[in-house]
Amino acid sequence: MNFSFEITKICKQSGARIGKFTTPHGIIETPVFMPVGTQATVKSLTPEEVKDLGAQIILSNTYHLYLRPGHELIKVAGGLHKFMNWDKPILTDSGGFQVFSLSTLNKIREDGVEFRSHISGEKHYFTPEKVVEIENALGADIIMAFDQCTGPEVDYKGAETALVRTTRWLKRCYDAHKNEQQALFPIIQGNFFEDLRLKSLEATLPYIKYGVAIGGLSVGEPKSVMYQILDVLKPHLPQNVPHYLMGVGTPDCIVESVYRGVDMFDCVLPTRIARNGTAMTKFGRIVVKNAQYKEDFTPIDEGCGCYTCQHYTKAYIRHLFNVDEILGARLLSVHNLYFLTHFMEEIKDSIREDRFLDFRNEFIKNYKDNMGN
Repeated sequence: MNFSFEITKICKQSGARIGKFTTPHGIIETPVFMPVGTQATVKSLTPEEVKDLGAQIILSNTYHLYLRPGHELIKVAGGLHKFMNWDKPILTDSGGFQVFSLSTLNKIREDGVEFRSHISGEKHYFTPEKVVEIENALGADIIMAFDQCTGPEVDYKGAETALVRTTRWLKRCYDAHKNEQQALFPIIQGNFFEDLRLKSLEATLPYIKYGVAIGGLSVGEPKSVMYQILDVLKPHLPQNVPHYLMGVGTPDCIVESVYRGVDMFDCVLPTRIARNGTAMTKFGRIVVKNAQYKEDFTPIDEGCGCYTCQHYTKAYIRHLFNVDEILGARLLSVHNLYFLTHFMEEIKDSIREDRFLDFRNEFIKNYKDNMGN
């Protein structure tokens, strides 16, 4: 079999779980954080560096790669793995979120979505079949179904209409998808309406063959609302596949979501805030470029084993940002991705030792929610 998922441990204290997800490019141990390589690169880092930081899988973006350099070119290059020199698993999203968020002019029809490139303004048209064609050409191990995303401002009727259309598009994605080397994940939508979320899950169940994603969360709503939706979904999610919460990457949200049965996470946050001079820690963020660190000759985190913390001080990294040296962003990207991948290992260790609830409670007690999301 190209794909399989096995639960290897359930924490007796909390019910949180560890799984083994087998793909054509290797085994992923869950819970897992997936660094985002939007345009076939995790910004400023080489694939070898990302691998050394502990990443098991990365995510790339269908919308961006379709626009540049084009999925046909990547197909000719031998697929995304060869194109970017990454030999571990890759997940590609459907581009749906970008179609709805980056394009100021889009027209939604039953057949698909007409949108304008955020780069050139040129018109394009995505259908479920077209998206599957693009993702097939990219060659990722895990691909996402094309869905209609709704923002937090959408009312019940609008959310329900999008949900029904997403379900119809899901069937078309599955009918178009023929590559057994790729696992197609459906996406549960329904905005912040509990009954719509359950309706979406029920409609999605026949298509949950390899895994299932939860979309439309972490889009600006209070964290308590996201946790509430996860609480509603948890008892009804099939347990024999991984559960992927899209777009979540802060340690507090990861801990709370693992507690609610989530296995896979991704987010641009760790590298994005790194480029803005911010480091992640178990106690909250550190804005290294702030003046208070001008003469701070200690590492970002005394207990961190990453290359950055082993060799450089806050004062030096602050200096790099002050003089616009790219090394500052690289060093903080190294730290933030190392922090998250090793944070996931700490979570798994606590599950193996049946103490995840203690781990969660201790973490929440010490973490200062200052990530601005």
